Amino acid sequence: MITASLVNELRKKTNVGMMECKKALTETAGDLDAAVKYLRERGIMKAEGKADREASEGIIAARLTADGKSGILVEVNCETDFVSRNDSYVKFVDEIADALAASDAKNLEEALQVKIGDLSTEDFVKAKVLELGENIRLRKFERFDLQDGGAIAQYIHMGGKVGVLLEVGAANGETATKEEFRDLVKDITLHIAAAAPKGLSREEISEAAIEAEKDIYRVQLANEGKPAEMIEKIILGKIGKFFAESVLLEQAFVKDPETTIKKLVEAKGKEVGDTLVVRRFVRFGLGE
Repeated sequence: MITASLVNELRKKTNVGMMECKKALTETAGDLDAAVKYLRERGIMKAEGKADREASEGIIAARLTADGKSGILVEVNCETDFVSRNDSYVKFVDEIADALAASDAKNLEEALQVKIGDLSTEDFVKAKVLELGENIRLRKFERFDLQDGGAIAQYIHMGGKVGVLLEVGAANGETATKEEFRDLVKDITLHIAAAAPKGLSREEISEAAIEAEKDIYRVQLANEGKPAEMIEKIILGKIGKFFAESVLLEQAFVKDPETTIKKLVEAKGKEVGDTLVVRRFVRFGLGE
């Protein structure tokens, strides 16, 4: 009997995927050493041997259902820009994106187990490693399913170097069909790609990140000779500017710096006669 602990032991020994380990043990009647030899003979461990090489090039891809109620964003990395522009690699990433969009995978771990033909995504990637001789990995995956009224939107920028997935909510179910709403959603995805916000609201910025900024300001102000009693007051103003630059809802809209994203959404809501809200977003930058 091939136990989970035996599969895990082989996986630790070889750094090969779970399904391949189980198959190797099945083929070798549970003999651990024979299973290692089995994997080596088939070149599977050669693919694993490339796993520690840096992979920061690649493609970010997105898929969206026709009704705008579900979308995915995926980043598949390789080592060189030359490979990422190869037609075979582009097709390979498209196959992964299509399979993940058609699945119900909710996170990266589940995405790696989605079937592409007879292989899991994890093993489909390893097969490509052997074909191209580069370290390739499925690095990031995100799925948004519409929570209520509104729409999911995606945007790919710079030929797959930046990708955005966004959910904008609406109280009225008909709003998502309006051109004004669709234009707003598109504008926000473009803004996110360009402005790279760190979070949707102040609550999404970690205390550690805020304190790190404050520490930088303290050193800068002390070096400028500011009195200690004034430094904390000055920092309050600087943190306000930090939020304005880092938080999506407080950022100046790239197409009209005189308004913020929050005000833009409120104004568009009045225009379409509905209450609109940016619910969530994710932005992938290649290799970031």
